[in-house]
Amino acid sequence: MNQPMAYIHPNARIAEDVKIEPFAWIGEDVEIDSGCWIGPNVTIMDGARIGKNCKFFPGAVISAIPQDLKYNGETTYCYIGDGTTVRESATVNKGTLASGKTVVGKDCLLMAFTHVAHDCVLGDHVIMSNAATLAGHIVVEEWAILGGLAAVSQFSRIGAHVMISGGAMINKDIPPFVKTGTGYPVSYAGVNYIGLGRRGFSKERINAIQDIYRVIYGAGMNISQAVQYIKANLPASNDMEQILKFIEGSKLGVMKNTVGE
Repeated sequence: MNQPMAYIHPNARIAEDVKIEPFAWIGEDVEIDSGCWIGPNVTIMDGARIGKNCKFFPGAVISAIPQDLKYNGETTYCYIGDGTTVRESATVNKGTLASGKTVVGKDCLLMAFTHVAHDCVLGDHVIMSNAATLAGHIVVEEWAILGGLAAVSQFSRIGAHVMISGGAMINKDIPPFVKTGTGYPVSYAGVNYIGLGRRGFSKERINAIQDIYRVIYGAGMNISQAVQYIKANLPASNDMEQILKFIEGSKLGVMKNTVGE
C-alpha cells in the first residue's frame, strides 16, 4: 500500500493489499476494502466507503461534496460496491441530509466522464457509458445500461434491465425491461430483447413481458386503464408484478410512446 508519491491521510482505513499509484489523494474519513486498485491522480474524499476489488482510473473523484447549495458540511457518505470500476475522470458525489448517502452497487461500470450526483442509488451491474450524467436523487435499478451522453433529471427512476439510448434526455420514470428512444421527450422503443436474452430470460418470458407493454403502449389506453386491463386479463407473474409496482409507484409518471415499436 505504501506509495511515497501519493497522499494518504494517516487515519484512512485501507486494507493492506490495496494498490495505490503515484499522485493519488485519499482523505481522512475513508475506508477501502481489500483487492482495490487506486490509479494515479485519483481523489477519494471524506465519507467514501469502498468495497472489495474496485478499480479507479486516473482523474476519478469519489465522495466530493454535493453540488447542491443547500449542503452545509454535514457528515454524509458515498458507498461503492464490490467489483465496481470507475473510469477516467468520472465523479461520484456523496449524499446530502435528504438520504445521507450516495450508493453505487456491486459490479457496476462507470465509464469515462460519467457523473453520479448526490443521493443517487444505483443497483448492481449498472453500466453508465461515456459522459452519461445523473442529477440528484435518482434511482437506477440493477442491470440498467445508460448510453453515452444520456442525461437524467433529478428524482427520476430507471427500472431494472432498461437500455437508455445514447443522447437520451430523461425526465420521466423508465419502467423495467424496456428500451428508450433518443432525444427529448424520451419515448418507448420496445422491450430490451437483446439485453434480456443475454441475461438468461427465455423467449416465452420475454414474450410475456412484450404482451404487457403492448397493452401499456399500444392499446390506446391511458396508464391507469392499461394497468387495470393487465391485472384483469393477462397471466400473473413476477415480471408483471415488478412492472405494475414500478408504474403505480411512479411520482413523475412513466415515459410516453411517441415512436412506437
